[in-house]
Amino acid sequence: MTDDLPVEPCTCSALRRATRAVTTAYDAALRPSGLRVTQFAILRLLERLGPSPVTRLAAEAALERTTMGRNLDPLERRGLVQIAAGAADARERVVTLTDTGREAIAAAMPYWRDAQARINARIAPGAVVALTDALISAA
Repeated sequence: MTDDLPVEPCTCSALRRATRAVTTAYDAALRPSGLRVTQFAILRLLERLGPSPVTRLAAEAALERTTMGRNLDPLERRGLVQIAAGAADARERVVTLTDTGREAIAAAMPYWRDAQARINARIAPGAVVALTDALISAA
């Protein structure tokens, strides 16, 4: 091994560490609501999009279709979403946010806002928007 190689911070490693820390913080904040941040994000996505095929939800969330399917299973068991065959294509699975799902979002929102405020407070005020924009453009 040579010592003359430049030591550069690895962007991927830094982002992965930050992602784990942020996810842990949001999950802890949301714990009283019974939701994990990944579940909350899916419910919010459905709230914004309306009834959507699993493939569209996966694409919007930057997840594999099978991963989205696994994430939806506990939400369906809890009655937060309903999954049914598509009207035009019975092979398509369309996901709909239920009234119980909307109530879960409303109940979790104060906890999410608290986590959001605490995370943003750890970042320089002017950098929050710039960081968010940079991460979105990198994705």
